[in-house]
Amino acid sequence: MVLGGAVIPVQVAANKRIEQAVRSPVLAAAIALFVGGIVLALLSTTGWLGRGRITGAATAPWWVWLAASFSIFTVVSIIALPRVGAAAVIAATVFGQLIAAAVLDQFGWLGVPQVRLNWWRIGGAVLLLAGTLMMQRK
Repeated sequence: MVLGGAVIPVQVAANKRIEQAVRSPVLAAAIALFVGGIVLALLSTTGWLGRGRITGAATAPWWVWLAASFSIFTVVSIIALPRVGAAAVIAATVFGQLIAAAVLDQFGWLGVPQVRLNWWRIGGAVLLLAGTLMMQRK
């Protein structure tokens, strides 16, 4: 998971370079998602991490399809990168992820195991917010 997190700023910077070449953050994100989709499809055909059954997608709940469209928020990081820098973009992204995850945990929504908020978890979120604000300072 750490390696996965470590490549995100590289991906954001690469997406920004694509955006500069094609002159559209939306087109840059679409290209990045298209290339990623091809790589994932090729990986799926190898069976290395399991082949799965594409027909099973029809049984997924409706909200899964809505959540799949959230990839459009990649555009936000492409636009924000030159204004605040890679570290601030990632800090804000992680803070947003933490808050959303804490809400999912608290209520056990979307099939996530319920983990109640406590003062330790709230304190961790406050510290991450402080770090996010500090990363915004130049």
